[in-house]
Amino acid sequence: MASKWTGIGVLLLVGLSHATAQRQDTLQLTLEQAVTTALENNHDLEAARLEVERADARVQEAWGTALPKLDFNASYSYALKKPVFFLPDFLNPGSGVVTPIEIGATHAVDAGFLAEQVLFDAAVFIGVGAAKTYAQGAREIFRATEMDVITEARKAFYAVLVSAEVYALAEENLAFSQQNYATVKALASQGLVAEYDLLRAEVTVENLRPEVINAENSYRQALNNLKQRLGIPYDRPVKVAGTLEYRPVPDSILSMAQHRVLEDNASLSALRYQGEVNDAITSAQRSYYLPTLSAFGNYQWVTQNNRFAISTSDFITSSTVGLSLRFNIFNGLQTGARVEQAELEFRKTQEQIAGLELSLQSATEATVLELERSRQRIESQGRTVEQAERGFRIATARYTSGSGTQLEVNDAQLALARAKVNRIEAVYSYIIAKTELDRLLASYPQFAEPSQE
Repeated sequence: MASKWTGIGVLLLVGLSHATAQRQDTLQLTLEQAVTTALENNHDLEAARLEVERADARVQEAWGTALPKLDFNASYSYALKKPVFFLPDFLNPGSGVVTPIEIGATHAVDAGFLAEQVLFDAAVFIGVGAAKTYAQGAREIFRATEMDVITEARKAFYAVLVSAEVYALAEENLAFSQQNYATVKALASQGLVAEYDLLRAEVTVENLRPEVINAENSYRQALNNLKQRLGIPYDRPVKVAGTLEYRPVPDSILSMAQHRVLEDNASLSALRYQGEVNDAITSAQRSYYLPTLSAFGNYQWVTQNNRFAISTSDFITSSTVGLSLRFNIFNGLQTGARVEQAELEFRKTQEQIAGLELSLQSATEATVLELERSRQRIESQGRTVEQAERGFRIATARYTSGSGTQLEVNDAQLALARAKVNRIEAVYSYIIAKTELDRLLASYPQFAEPSQE
């Protein structure tokens, strides 16, 4: 008997530990946690961050072209056959006889330092500025990518919330219909209501079952989409915490949206930096028409010997300093062609900027209109829900008192459910439009501060 109770206790402990493990394995997500997870796991954002680091490295590289260069060179050579020069017969110059004389030594060592400093090269100094501008553009691309990740994570999270509310409402309607059916069935068994009322109540229950199934499937699909956005494995249980809250956007933001989007939008800012880079490239290509001036200096140690044993006392030192001027006279018209290409690239970027500005203004206007439309729907549906609730109470009371019909109750219930769903969808539409406006204006949620990249 004791062993039996021991076995039951072991099973209970295993069951409790398994349940505890399941509870611990379920990931609880708030909106802030969802956005943070998306920012941590998104590959595009990581690629943009690496591009920022690469751009910073290019700035350092550009500065390096303006700084002095110092090289150390060393060489050793072994003469397999020494070179010669020829001397004529000075005693008998007219004989035509020449004598070969070997020059150099078997072993030769040459070492030295070479220093160079650019004094004037327009391309070098333009390149430094262009690299800085490119780095700023890379940061704007990172910010635009960050805003995209935040926006898509928020939308996916809100989709789970709205589908959860619709699912809960569908289950609530089904539960009420089942309860109503049970009541009507009891009354019908006593002959207090007609068989038609019983059929109507039963049909209503059966019609609501597919709606519950569809609502559940929509909720699961929204949850899977959220997992995908956040980089969470599909088999990981997830539960979201939060509700859809209607928080009106201040009129001051809406009135300035058209102006702010041209100043604050990250994608537009990145494209403008790209235009500045292309302009700098055009100037750099033109600079090849100008001369370049550099200073140089070298210090060398040279020795030659027919013996391999060479000491430091055998080396002869020499040093030189000077200036180097280079001016291209003709290079096959390549400079002109490169300048033309750079100018066309710059003009193309300007056209892209103008097009993006129009597109952003159009998108902003459409978003503001959607906010206003959704706001009106929310206010209207709020009143509709109140009227539908009142109508449902009246229909239920009339049916209970015997003066109404089951059809009136079903219609009132359907109208109330539809009104609630419409209001939920209106609030969801408003929140999604607000989220999109935040993306356009590069406005971070309060809990998601902009990155310091």
